[in-house]
Amino acid sequence: MKLTVVAASGGIGRQVLEQALAGGHEVTAVVRDPGKLGESGARVVRADLASASPDELRAAVAGADAVLSGLGAVGKAGVGVAEAGTRAVTAAMRAEGVRRLLVVSAAPIGTVASPQRPHPPRHDPGEGPVMRYVLTPAIKRVLRAHYADLARMEDVVLAGGLDWTVVRPPRLTDGPLTCDYRVAYGQNLRGGSKVSRADVAHCMLRAVDDPETVGRILGVAY
Repeated sequence: MKLTVVAASGGIGRQVLEQALAGGHEVTAVVRDPGKLGESGARVVRADLASASPDELRAAVAGADAVLSGLGAVGKAGVGVAEAGTRAVTAAMRAEGVRRLLVVSAAPIGTVASPQRPHPPRHDPGEGPVMRYVLTPAIKRVLRAHYADLARMEDVVLAGGLDWTVVRPPRLTDGPLTCDYRVAYGQNLRGGSKVSRADVAHCMLRAVDDPETVGRILGVAY
């Protein structure tokens, strides 16, 4: 397949890139700093997703069978990039007739308010008591701005008219690829407090051509 990986030098994006190349796919990598990729073997498109216009991204997505995005803020200065970058990517995809989009969000986002969902449920149905009453509230306080950005990004994805899948992992680790993770549709996983970036990337790539995942939110965790 022809795949475009957005934010390909990030933690999840790099894993998607490496696994896609290892799987024999033809990959275009969208990054702000191509030097971070080294000799990856991918076609590289330089773009700052915080400010890129749809026209700047059309060449990156043209002809792709799917676009996979690991876009998200790194530090406070990056807050807003998930929404802005995804808005530009989805507009470029529509302009080029590319339909399949997979993005990474975060497990708590189902309970975070956004412009399109101002009154979300108070709790995720898949969470157990510890996650529901202790861990999730604490994490949401610390990452309030980042999660608000991801919630707005999900608004963009769901309203974009594309064949989308949103993947919501809990705490990310740099552990190895195990392929031994659980997936739930539309909710988080009870007892699932972490997952490796490598396994999130594997989940995304596995979902690319799975019609059951189109228009669905996937919780993924161990």
